[in-house]
Amino acid sequence: MIKRIIALAIFVPLGIVLIMLSVANRTAVTLSLNPFDPADTVLSVTLPFFVFLFAALIIGMIIGSLATWVKQGKHRKQARVKANEAVKWHTEADREKAKAQEIAAALPAPDKRNAA
Repeated sequence: MIKRIIALAIFVPLGIVLIMLSVANRTAVTLSLNPFDPADTVLSVTLPFFVFLFAALIIGMIIGSLATWVKQGKHRKQARVKANEAVKWHTEADREKAKAQEIAAALPAPDKRNAA
């Protein structure tokens, strides 16, 4: 329930800001990909300005996410190695515990007279 309230507290204002940005920047602009002839219609796209803004925002988020993922690769590798090592040590401990139980089962029962 708290997560839902926090999500609403974040996403509702964000949605309002994005809608206001879209309405304020709905003028059509042309993105020309030919630097030598900007009038060339083959390499140009005409869309509302907010589309370019949102596209830049989404591309920036994707590039930032990829950069973070690559940067944290060494930490993920270290966690994998530690997890494998932990599994190895748990297996070794279980094997030693089973061996100790076998030895304990093979020992004769303690004599009650000498126990005190």
